[in-house]
Amino acid sequence: MFTKITEYEGITEYRLDDNDLKVVLVPRRAAPVVAFMVVYRVGSRNEAVGHTGSTHLLEHMLFKGTPTYNKKNGNQVAAVLQKQGAVFNADTWFDRTRYYEMLPNDQLELAIHLEADRMRNSFIADEDRQSEMTVVRNELERGENDPGRILDERVWAMAFREHPYHHPTIGWRSDVEGVPTSRLKDFYDTYYHPNNSTAIVVGDFDDQTALDLIAKHFGSVPRSPHPIPHMYTVEPPQEGEIRFKLRRSGQLGLIEMAWHIPEARHEDSAALTVLDHVLSAGVTSRLYQALVETQIAVDSGASSFQFVDPGLFTLDVTLTPGVDHETAEKAALEVIERMKTEDVTESELQKAKNIITTQLIFLRDSPFGVVSAIGEAEAVVDWKFYVDLPKMIEGVTAADIKRVANTYFTEDNRTVGYFIPREF
Repeated sequence: MFTKITEYEGITEYRLDDNDLKVVLVPRRAAPVVAFMVVYRVGSRNEAVGHTGSTHLLEHMLFKGTPTYNKKNGNQVAAVLQKQGAVFNADTWFDRTRYYEMLPNDQLELAIHLEADRMRNSFIADEDRQSEMTVVRNELERGENDPGRILDERVWAMAFREHPYHHPTIGWRSDVEGVPTSRLKDFYDTYYHPNNSTAIVVGDFDDQTALDLIAKHFGSVPRSPHPIPHMYTVEPPQEGEIRFKLRRSGQLGLIEMAWHIPEARHEDSAALTVLDHVLSAGVTSRLYQALVETQIAVDSGASSFQFVDPGLFTLDVTLTPGVDHETAEKAALEVIERMKTEDVTESELQKAKNIITTQLIFLRDSPFGVVSAIGEAEAVVDWKFYVDLPKMIEGVTAADIKRVANTYFTEDNRTVGYFIPREF
C-alpha cells in the first residue's frame, strides 16, 4: 500500500502506491493535538492571462462543499470542523495552494476524510463562483487602497516581463470578474490530484494509524488521468535598470527597489536570507540606522523572496514628510553599496543568525507552526529543506554576504518604483 521513501531527522516520507500521493509524518508528542495539511503544487505561477487569480478563487470555492459535506445536509465543512474545536483554513501563493486543520488527535480521521473528499468531489458551481468572486473582489478593492501593496504589485509586474510571477496571486481584477466557471473546473481537474500533492501529519499520533487512515480515504482517489502540466517559462536576464513612478491618492511617499535572485534551492539562498536580516532586522540594522535614525524615512525593510523559480530581493522605504524620493533612494543605495565593499561585522552576522534561529524555533513550537513550515518547504524545494535550513543559516559567512551582494545588487538587475502621493 505504501512505499517508505526516506527517514530524516525523525521525519518519515512515504508514497501511497495506488496514486503516488506523497505523505510526510512528523511525530510531536507535546500535546494531544494533530495538524493535517494537503499541499498542492499549483499556485499563481500556473496561471496565464485571462485566468489570473483562478487558483485563489478556486481555493475559496472549495469550501462550498461536496456531496458528502454540504449545507443542505447540515454538515458543511466549516460547521463540522468548528464542532470539534478545529482551527482550519486555506491559502494560495505563487507556487502552491494548501488546506489545513489543527484539531484534537482523536479527530485526525475527520481531517483526512475532509481533504480526501475535497480533492476530487468539490462542487464547482456558477452560483458559488459568483458569490466568492464578490468576496475576492472586495479583497482586491481593499488592496487597491493600500499604497504599499499597489507599489509592490507594480514592481513585480515590471520586474517579471515573461514569467507568471508577473501577476499577483489574487489576480487581475478583470480576470477575477470574468473567468468562467468552466475554466475553474478545468483548472481543478488539471491540478487537484494525489500525484500533484503532499499530505503532512504533525503532532501526537501513531504512525501506522495515520497511514491506515490515509490509505482508507485517499487510496481510492485516482491519480491524474493526464500528465500534470509543467510550467516552463523562464524569465530572461534583466538587461538594464527599470524605473517607474506611480501617482495615486496617499499620505506618504514610498520607494521599492527589487533585484532578481535565484530560486530557493540555490546555494545562495541562505546567504540572501541572512543579508536581508542584516539590512532590516531591528533598530540596529543598517537600513534603520541610515534611513530612520537620520529621519530620512519613517520605516524601511528588506525581504528575500525565494520560490520554485527565481524570485526577488526587495527593499522598501517609507519617506518622512518633506523628504524627496531622490534623497531617500540615494541613502538606501549607499547602504547597498557598502554591503558590496565592506564585510559585515561578526556582531552583525551573529545577530542576524540569532534572529532567524529564534524565529525558526518559535515557528516550530506547535503542530501548526511545524506543518506550515514543512508545507512551505515542500512547495518550493522539498520538506528536507525545513530540516536543513538552520544548518544552512549557521554556515553563512561574512564573505558569503559580500559575494551575494556583489552578484545580485547590480544596476542592470534593478527595478525601482516610486509611489508619489497625488496632490488635490
